[in-house]
Order: sequence, then structure tokens, then C-alpha cells
Amino acid sequence: MATMTQPRQLFVEELQDLFYAEKTIEKMLPKLAREAGDKELSRGFEQHLKQTRQQIANLEETFAKLGERAKGKPCAGIKGLKEEHDEFMSESDPSPLIRDLFLTGAAARTEHYEIAAYTGLVTMASALGETECRKLLQANLTQEKETLRKVESISKRLAKAGNGTRRTR
Repeated sequence: MATMTQPRQLFVEELQDLFYAEKTIEKMLPKLAREAGDKELSRGFEQHLKQTRQQIANLEETFAKLGERAKGKPCAGIKGLKEEHDEFMSESDPSPLIRDLFLTGAAARTEHYEIAAYTGLVTMASALGETECRKLLQANLTQEKETLRKVESISKRLAKAGNGTRRTR
């Protein structure tokens, strides 16, 4: 890797990282929708797939505005989240409630990761004077925050329902 000396280089590299993350999430969301037993959670994953595709388009437009080719760079953070999901689902044989609670937790972790990444990119775009890029990235950030609110709401409902099934000793 070449020595990074300019903020714009970091900005492009961070965009590549997030582009890879969004493309990975795009591939995973249909599987998550099928795994979810809760109808609202499943619909949420399906809705987020549509948003993710728009977010990818916004990232592609951001790359174009910078005169860069839209390409991803492997993202260790999202790879780790995917591996955690795959391991849990293959080794745990969770009940439907536990599976849905895990999926909401995994979705929240992913949203937090994306929110942190987009927040940094919005800040960098502003500092670099890339106003149009900032607007596109801010639109993605706003969607990610809304998705997190929905996931948290579903998670609270599921956890509350799960407490009703607790056994006393």
C-alpha cells in the first residue's frame, strides 16, 4: 500500500471500505429476511435491502463526483459481523425467539458500524469541500439511523415477549 499523505486519499479508501460493506450487506439481507421468524423483522430486512441498493447507488455517485471508479476494499469490520452471524446460526441451533433476538442484535451492530462510517465520511466530505458528496452520504446516514431505530423497536418488543416465556424456579 502506498503511503497516504492526503486527506482525500483516506476519504476514497474509507468510501471503498463502506462500498464493500454495503455490497456484502446487500447479499446478506435476503438470507436474513428468510431466517427471521418474526414477520415485522423479516419485512424490515426486505425494506432495508431496497434502502441498501439506494445507498450503493449514492456511493457510486459519490465515487463518480470524485472522478474515481466505484470499487470496494475488503472491510474487516463487516467481515467479522458476517462471520459472527454465520457461526451463531450454524453452531447454536437457536429457538425461533432466540434466533430473532440474535438477528436484531446483529442488525443493530451492523447499523452502528455503518452509522460510524457514514458519520466519518460526512465529516471528511465537509472538510474537503465536497458538498454534493456530503449530501449523498448524509442521505445514507439518515437512513441508517432510521433503520437502527426500527431494529431497536423490534428488539425491545421481542425481548419483552421473551420475558413472558421465562420460567421461575
